[in-house]
Amino acid sequence: MFFYVPIAVAIIVVLLVVIISLQPTDYRISRSIQVAAPPAEVFAQVNDFHNWVAWNPWGKIDPAMKQTYEGPAAGAGAVNSWVGNNQVGEGRMTIIDSHPSDLIRIKLEFFKPFANTATAEFTFKPEGGQTSATWSMQGQNTFMGKAFHLFMNMDKMIGGQFDKGLADLKAVAEGTSRS
Repeated sequence: MFFYVPIAVAIIVVLLVVIISLQPTDYRISRSIQVAAPPAEVFAQVNDFHNWVAWNPWGKIDPAMKQTYEGPAAGAGAVNSWVGNNQVGEGRMTIIDSHPSDLIRIKLEFFKPFANTATAEFTFKPEGGQTSATWSMQGQNTFMGKAFHLFMNMDKMIGGQFDKGLADLKAVAEGTSRS
């Protein structure tokens, strides 16, 4: 009887490893919002990491998060590093592409709680008298990331934060546009 318990546990572990390994490697999360402001106004709020304090949803999760800035004040080469609580972790963002009023591409490096690298993009498209702002993130999952995704819905978790951040970005950009 006791002989079967270790075999059953081994079979369960092997099945779990196989299931995790078969999960998609690539992921992409994307959210959009309409902003009643010109693309240049919305772009300016994202292109300078110092402006993120007003709308970054993770800063609201951990108001005591420590942030440092390196490189130029805005645009390509600007760097923002953070160290926060268990919910926001530790990492660094570097703007790698900045096309005025059109696109910002950011290299995201996560150090804690899980090491990973991803790419975030913000696009700004004029639509009538408004701007369609889209925030997306794409990357590849490690084995641990795939395991995490079995139990947590990353699109809901991260996408929900994107929704909050975009709503705050909209409020800031529309307030700036009317000033």
